[in-house]
Amino acid sequence: MATSSSLSFLSSTIFFSNSNTIHSSKQQQQKHLIFKSKQQQFSIRSEAAAAAAATIPILSFDGTEVGSTTLNLKSAPLDTARAVVHRGLTTDLRNQRRGTASTLTRAQVRGGGIKPYPQKKTGRARRGSNRTPLRPGGGVVFGPKPKDWSVKINKKEKRLAISTALSSATQNAIVVEEFDDKFEKPKTKEFIDLMRRWGLDPKEKSLFLMTEVSDNVILSSRNISTLKMLTPRTLNLFDILDSEKLVFTKSAVEFLNERYGNDDNDDDWKEVDEEEEDGGEVEESAESSE
Repeated sequence: MATSSSLSFLSSTIFFSNSNTIHSSKQQQQKHLIFKSKQQQFSIRSEAAAAAAATIPILSFDGTEVGSTTLNLKSAPLDTARAVVHRGLTTDLRNQRRGTASTLTRAQVRGGGIKPYPQKKTGRARRGSNRTPLRPGGGVVFGPKPKDWSVKINKKEKRLAISTALSSATQNAIVVEEFDDKFEKPKTKEFIDLMRRWGLDPKEKSLFLMTEVSDNVILSSRNISTLKMLTPRTLNLFDILDSEKLVFTKSAVEFLNERYGNDDNDDDWKEVDEEEEDGGEVEESAESSE
């Protein structure tokens, strides 16, 4: 039976369920949302209580708790959380489609310019070309052509979907001290031992969010198939929902609170949007000049 990863809003738990049917209780007042993809099924459960800032323990390189930090992120209201996260996920998945599938019509297939046999006195049906769709090697009727599958989503709506998913996963999240300088050389075994000291199972899906990743850390973790090493630039909704454990560095927590926190206002987000648009225009002008 296929497994489905479930993400709980406000109760902040990510768990895997072996049942394809989610039973909701009137006493708990829970709403369930099921996201389906080609490989797996995501389930998101939201409760009626309001989400508060979450306190997450900070672990050292040795695995000991050295303190705690607060992750205070925006969360969509109960009435709109279902639609926001669903729209954010489906938009990301749809925008990944390349849309390069293409077939040839009978006018584009090579050959078939000459009439195969005379029109009359053969006893056969009349035929003007060997490249008719009714014959092998002929064109394709109404076949796929290159198409743009991308859809638009507002930047604020996308950020709200990500912050809502992150805020619901805080119970299965930990914060660790910076460990870039701890790996003098690439060693996957040492990285697996580090994960176990932090209470992570290498067989479970984990997401690491770091502001900067050294080459030795990348080389030490890339052979672990269940691990995703992300930066703020590559943070996406699919990997958040697909992970069982979330690991943040201190600098990553500061970035999340600044980027997706409750203290952010619309003016700050507008400034970030303008900076991103200006950067895109500069890149496009540089490419055109080349």
